[in-house]
Amino acid sequence: MSKNYVTIDSTIFDITEKYPETIELFISIGFETLKDEQLRKTFGKSIDLKTALSLKHIDSEGFMQRLSQVIEEDGKEAVKEDRNSIRVEGILPCPIKIPLIDAFNEWLDGQEKELKSSLYYDLKAASQGIDWLRECMEGEDNPDRIPDVFMSAGFDLFFDKALIGRFKDAGIFEDITDLQHFNIDFENDSIDLRDPMGQYSMIGVVPAIFLVNTEELKGKPIPRSWSDLLKPDYENSISLPMSDLDLFNAILLNIYKSYGEEGIVKLAKNLFKSMHPAEMVHSHKQAGHRPAVTIMPYFFSKMAKQRGPMKAVWPLDGAIISPIFLLSKKNKKKQLKPIVDFFASKEVGEILAYTGKFPSVHPQVDNMLSKEHSYIWLGWDFINKHDIGELIRDCMNIFKNVV
Repeated sequence: MSKNYVTIDSTIFDITEKYPETIELFISIGFETLKDEQLRKTFGKSIDLKTALSLKHIDSEGFMQRLSQVIEEDGKEAVKEDRNSIRVEGILPCPIKIPLIDAFNEWLDGQEKELKSSLYYDLKAASQGIDWLRECMEGEDNPDRIPDVFMSAGFDLFFDKALIGRFKDAGIFEDITDLQHFNIDFENDSIDLRDPMGQYSMIGVVPAIFLVNTEELKGKPIPRSWSDLLKPDYENSISLPMSDLDLFNAILLNIYKSYGEEGIVKLAKNLFKSMHPAEMVHSHKQAGHRPAVTIMPYFFSKMAKQRGPMKAVWPLDGAIISPIFLLSKKNKKKQLKPIVDFFASKEVGEILAYTGKFPSVHPQVDNMLSKEHSYIWLGWDFINKHDIGELIRDCMNIFKNVV
């Protein structure tokens, strides 16, 4: 049995300072900040091992054994063996974070000890942003240092060649969900969300719809489509979810695809201001000039009172969607299969659809939406023909130059 060289109350800095061979092990479980010597000294001194393991939901007894093994073997072989561990990370829409983690923990409790002791997970709320992940991914070329399973909404993380996109191009990921078909809402004559290359899995979508303040229209018609929102009638009248980059980027990309740079310019001219979706729902109560139209996730529109000036409008040409991707590494598919099966399950699909109002791709989930409610999807052909990360930056620059 390995000897314990450190205590659970030791700081990360003290451990890595005394045993530098452990740095790689900490990086492998998600503490990428330790790659930076200065951050290792500042961050490492502020957190003890017990807290660090708790943050990552890591079994302390099992990790202490691996830590001792790394120290005894000078790091090399033990870290290779630690590649058998499973690292799950993600950025979850706020409405589903707690119920999804609760369901995951309940599922995990019923699994074999071998799986539980090898699994590290860190599922953050979308409100925490993605800067932490961007900093970890930029410049990283080693696929062993990125999560084995990763999920989040949006486009930029997944297709930017400076981030996850480089690993996509290298064929690191594989769709192992075994979903032969998607929900009819997302696999029909007008839309197909399935990745034809079999690399990316998807579990649901975040739809963007309109919330119209009829009192602020001032005689203008209620907008019914995305093309309506580009009309001069709505200049200085539209609130956009710019703080929700996943959804905002999806809107910019789809407007560009359908209307070109001119469409981005028109949308920017009509911007009233950016608001958090929760603010948008109650914007009619604010004094002074208020937005006539707010674009928001479908979930937040359900917070608006049915009676009153706020009217939810599902665009006739479809709700622009930000997909919720689920990535898993090809070289670990046997280990990852049970975890991927959980996140792609009907149970999780119902959490998405019922708790979060994020329609699920699972074929057995009733998304409880009328078949008249269609969706606008960027499309795999468009994605694979463009550098999506670069295109997002170009669209954002066009938009900012106007506002």
